[in-house]
Amino acid sequence: MAEVGAVQDLNLVNQRRHLAPLARVLLRDPKIVIAGGFIALLLVLALGAPWLAPHNPLEQDLMGATLPPIGFADADPAHVFGTDGLGRDVLSRLIHGTRVSMTVAFVAAGLAALVGSLLGLMAGYRRGAVDAVISRLVDIWMSFPPVLLSILLVAVIGSGLRSVIAAIVVIDWTRFCRVVRAETMAQAHMDYVVAARALGFTHGAILFREILPNVVPVLIALVTLEMGIAVVVEAILSFVGLSVSSDTPTWGGMIAEGRQTLHQAWWVLAAPLVALFATVVAFNQLGDGLARSLDPVLRR
Repeated sequence: MAEVGAVQDLNLVNQRRHLAPLARVLLRDPKIVIAGGFIALLLVLALGAPWLAPHNPLEQDLMGATLPPIGFADADPAHVFGTDGLGRDVLSRLIHGTRVSMTVAFVAAGLAALVGSLLGLMAGYRRGAVDAVISRLVDIWMSFPPVLLSILLVAVIGSGLRSVIAAIVVIDWTRFCRVVRAETMAQAHMDYVVAARALGFTHGAILFREILPNVVPVLIALVTLEMGIAVVVEAILSFVGLSVSSDTPTWGGMIAEGRQTLHQAWWVLAAPLVALFATVVAFNQLGDGLARSLDPVLRR
């Protein structure tokens, strides 16, 4: 037992020793700094939407409908991004829509990572029948078109934010399972795992104290990529009216509304499209930067 405790203490010391150099490496990558800063801004907007939005996103003013953004003729300085066909402030609706997108991105990606990682760890470490069953389940699940399956699931279980998150988790856990399984199989043959078995570590201790920390860098990069996918899926579901209620502003709902008034008020469609595109690009660039910075081979 004393040897086991000594090995664990040594692992903790080594992990703390590498945190500071790792932080410096991450901050030197412009992708991580710029994309991470943009996502941090979105989080601030999402958390502070009731105070940061200049207007009530549901307040209608038919006399001030389809006002253009600042810089165009007939623009109103009170509405920086203009108004939609019902006179609602586009900027305020965009800010409040950030709350739905960020909630889905972080909660759905986190739950999908949790479910997929646990199954991937079990499949990659236990091998045999456990691996065969989980791998076949993943193959069957990934044979369905993800967007169509998500629409079907939400249509069956009902619309709402929880239903959207549940649909994304049910569909996308397979991404994490396959990657974590492959990484676990590779790590399971390393010398430190053999040493842990020789010292009498339990299977749970080997999985969660030894293998999992070495899989986390790949997992973090995959989670950020999944966040961008979750934002797109939520936008698609809200576009077709299967996300949150129509009273709640969403980027997909704004795109659907802007499509109907494209020739009279193009900015209603342009604002959420730009926000959606920038958010997905930011998550993808952050994931790519983290993958390169956290991978010791690519970092060389």
